[in-house]
Amino acid sequence: MTDTTDHPFLKMHGLGNDFVVVDVRRSGFVLTPAMARAIADRRTGLGCDQVVVIETARSGLSDAWMSLWNADGSVTSACGNATRCVAWLLMQQAGSDHAVIETKAGLLDAEMRGDKLVAVDMGPARLDWREIPLAKPVDTLHMGIGIGSLTDPVGVSMGNPHAVFFVDDVAAIDLAALGPVLEHHDLFPERANIEVAQVLAPDRIRMRVWERGTGITSACGTGACATLVAAARRGLTARKADVVLDGGVLTIEWLPDDHVMMTGPVALVAEGRLHSSLLS
Repeated sequence: MTDTTDHPFLKMHGLGNDFVVVDVRRSGFVLTPAMARAIADRRTGLGCDQVVVIETARSGLSDAWMSLWNADGSVTSACGNATRCVAWLLMQQAGSDHAVIETKAGLLDAEMRGDKLVAVDMGPARLDWREIPLAKPVDTLHMGIGIGSLTDPVGVSMGNPHAVFFVDDVAAIDLAALGPVLEHHDLFPERANIEVAQVLAPDRIRMRVWERGTGITSACGTGACATLVAAARRGLTARKADVVLDGGVLTIEWLPDDHVMMTGPVALVAEGRLHSSLLS
């Protein structure tokens, strides 16, 4: 029988994209959608963009399995900022500078690059319409959908679906209004993360994001990866650039083997125990 009277947690963030991290490798604790919503609620819970669960590795190739729950209780396959946070924790526990995390999106290799600075190989960018996935065959370089000032996005999957819209000024976009409409567009059977991007230089992009199941966040690691890939595909940037998010900067490189490397900081801000009122 699962003990849900309380359970330890850590509060972490990557550039303000914040997480409640629960390690269940030595317990029978099982998270439910209702628990995830209660924990993530910023008024009555702990408050976070995603709840992250560290589970026992399911293969001999990884150090742990990572599950990701959006604030609305839905499950997502990938989150770059959460991956960096979990990788840092695993490396601290093992006294190592390398960790492998298993997710629904595959195995992710991470390494320490400095004090609380972590690089993660987020795997290959997936560019075929079936892989994103889309509801019908579409050229993912010019998907041809839009609303208002946002038109003709690039589609990319980083283990989760993204639609990247290039604009002249990201600050002028009403992302709170347009993001949820585009997230639920008929072209995206699994919904989509919506990025608006402004190319500042061949090696610098300003980006804001609406994350499916969560809303506007200060940073999105997979979104930064998707944005760099989209910009490079359009010939707007080189294959390596700093992506400037509301919460700070991630360095993204689209490697020759098509894997995408993401480097950025992590922060540990609190620890405690989940109260039983959040776990019913």
